[in-house]
Amino acid sequence: MIKTEQLTKKFDKYVALDNVSCTIPDGCICGIVGSNGAGKSTLLRLLTGIYKPDSGSVFIDDMPVFDNPLIKSKLAFVPDDLFFTPGATIRKMSNLYRSVFEKFDMDKCKSLAESFKLDIDKPISTFSKGMKRQSTTLLTLATNADYLFFDETFDGFDPIVRNYVKSIICEDVLERKSTAIITSHSLRELEDVCDKLALLHKGGLILQSDVDNLKTSHFKVQVAFPFEYDEGIFNGFDYKRYQRIGSVSSMIVKGNRDETAAALSKLNPIICDILPLTLEEVFSYEMETLEYNFDISLTGMEG
Repeated sequence: MIKTEQLTKKFDKYVALDNVSCTIPDGCICGIVGSNGAGKSTLLRLLTGIYKPDSGSVFIDDMPVFDNPLIKSKLAFVPDDLFFTPGATIRKMSNLYRSVFEKFDMDKCKSLAESFKLDIDKPISTFSKGMKRQSTTLLTLATNADYLFFDETFDGFDPIVRNYVKSIICEDVLERKSTAIITSHSLRELEDVCDKLALLHKGGLILQSDVDNLKTSHFKVQVAFPFEYDEGIFNGFDYKRYQRIGSVSSMIVKGNRDETAAALSKLNPIICDILPLTLEEVFSYEMETLEYNFDISLTGMEG
């Protein structure tokens, strides 16, 4: 299990992460999203012991991470900025990885390279951006580390490779009970692969929740009544983005879907539709409450 307590990291006067406390259980895939400069990459570097916290703590398996070789031997990290040794090939890099990770599986490395159609003896410097990320991804998966960290995992992947990488990460987590933490520019990339999602904004953790809970606790309501009414009729509902056109009101409601439907039915509406939201819409509305102009496409998010 990964646990942070009041985790803070500063760079000069800039606060990259501010008092973040969260828990990521074992055997899940956790996605981390947020606004530009929210602190996603900084959080990964703290979780993996690359950065030392200015205050607060990071624990994995109930042990501190920073300057702890035992815990770090259980972690494998794919950074956004990839690095390969001069003249590196997948085979040469696998020898390096094998010297660090006791459970490194060369057969798994070769099998994944074959599935990606990558030549393990060809210089990685000749690979495209996507192929370089594929190389690091397969090397990381071949470590058989207990905790896998991927920063901007799908950047540079075409749709076919992207879906394949998702499938092999899911397969790894299911088969080995490993834990994967993923950041991405796109919520669409995380919606169908993650069990949990966390939203960062200006260095703070805004929310952390199961994906299923996020989807079911936010929904759109369209309702109309056979009598004249104003917005006050919805007092008691947790809603935002209220709009009325004619007799039909639309709003985004946060709460229990069944309880909301029951409460609305008591008002005797002539129309009452409760519609699901995508995760992009859920996070967009959450960011609006922070007065942040969060593009609903979320294609521009960076850590």
